Order: sequence, then structure tokens, then C-alpha cells
Amino acid sequence: MYRYLKLCLAVLFFTAGGVAASAQDAPKRSITKISGDLYRFQNNFHYSVFLVTADGVMVTDPINAGAARWLKAEIAKRFAKPIRYVIYSHDHRDHIAGGEVFAEDGALVVAHERAKAVIIGEKRPTAVPQITFRRKLTLELGGQVVELVHVGRNHSNNMIVMRFPKERVLFAVDFIPVKTVPYRNLSDSYLPEWIRSLRRVEFMDFDILAPGHGAMGTKADVAAMRGYLTDLYKQVLAQARMGKSLAETKAAVDLSQYKDWGQFQAWSPLNIEGAYRQVQMHRRGN
Repeated sequence: MYRYLKLCLAVLFFTAGGVAASAQDAPKRSITKISGDLYRFQNNFHYSVFLVTADGVMVTDPINAGAARWLKAEIAKRFAKPIRYVIYSHDHRDHIAGGEVFAEDGALVVAHERAKAVIIGEKRPTAVPQITFRRKLTLELGGQVVELVHVGRNHSNNMIVMRFPKERVLFAVDFIPVKTVPYRNLSDSYLPEWIRSLRRVEFMDFDILAPGHGAMGTKADVAAMRGYLTDLYKQVLAQARMGKSLAETKAAVDLSQYKDWGQFQAWSPLNIEGAYRQVQMHRRGN
């Protein structure tokens, strides 16, 4: 009997531990209203937005297949509307995987023309865009409008922003983090053009910035990011022109005015490395 009780207790312990581990590993997902009929979808550290209209729903980055299935089910339950469009911000897998979940029900997939080429060429695990554009495209559905704009190369060469005029919201992924330094070593990015693209965004008409990661912001956060990248680039360029090594450059560049930003300690040294690499490539004419 004693051995039997021990066995039962062990089974209960490991079962409870397994349930706790599963709960801990479950994705954090939520839907919150931004303004009007525009909502923000969270899947762990990634965010997208969707717009509900009288004739259906426009969704943006699916994030991954599991997230897309969850979102599709929630939209059906909460709004009882079909998903008509899915819009990709750019080609990076961590934002656009799972587009087939929406496309299999007839949603039209929209992206920049360069994004389509990468998605096909690199076999991204998502639906291939059916509608592409080069500079600007306006989608209308159920009396609602979203403007898609390519503001230049920044975090990728096919990034677009999505402006919702009625809600006065701009959805911008990866290249305008709010009070957070850019991700690691700036791979697949174009620094001088990134700064120019931010200037173009500042001239756009919106009040609320909805980024693809982290907290919501305003147009002031666009200017702040432009300031950070300008400081980073100018200081690294100045060191490179003096023939300084990467180690010397990292020691000389002073970005301390941004020390309170998210990930500053971990990522700002990597930002310097990425900027230094880009400067050296440009100096060699690559």
C-alpha cells in the first residue's frame, strides 16, 4: 500500500509539473482596441494590427501559423466577419510566417514587390503575395481605408508602413522601436537610408505609432529614433574616417544620452558593430 501511495504521489507530481510547464510555455496572446475599429494583436513579443469593416477584416502580419489560427478563430468569434486581406510589413519570417492560414479561406495577400521576390526565392513559410506595389497602394473595404507606403530602405529593402487615416494610426514594424535601441547588429539594414525613411514618416499624418514590438508610441518617437541613428552613424563614420579599429570605435562612440532606452546595455555595442560594418562596406564601394 505504501509503495502504491508513493507511486500515485509521484504521478500527480509529474503530471502537475507537466501542466505547469505547458502553461508556462503557452504563447501570450491578446487583442486590444487601439481606436475605432482598429485592434492590436499580441503574440508574445510580436504585434500586428487588424481593421474590422462592414464588408470584412484586413489583417496584417500573421507572425506564425499558430498565432494566425488563433487570431482567425478570435475574429470569427468576436466579429463574425470574413478576412479579406492580409498585409505583410516586409519579408522577414518572424513577422509573416503563417499567411496561408488566412489565404486558404480566400484572403488576398498584399506586400511590397521586393518582398514577394524574397518570399519566393527563399521559400518563406507563408502565402505568396497576390497583390504587390512599388511605392504606394490604398486598399478600401467596407468604407474603410488603409494606405500602404514604401518609405525607402531601412530595416529591410521592402519594408512598408500602414497608415489608417480615420484612426490616425501608423503601423510600422522593426525600424521604429519606441524608446528601445534597434535589434542587435543591424543585419539586413541600410543605415543612411533608414534615417531618411524616418524623416519621411515624420511628414506623414498620424498621432499613434503602433510598432511590431513593444509599447505604443507617437510621432515624437519617430524623431527620437532618427536622432539615435543619426548620432550612431555620424560618430561611427567619424571614427572610421580617422582609421580607427572597431574596438577603438566602440570605446570612442558615446550614446549615453540614450542609456535609459530598452536594451541599451545589451544592444547598443552591437549597433556600433553593425554601423561600423556598413561604413566600411560603403568606404570600399560595396
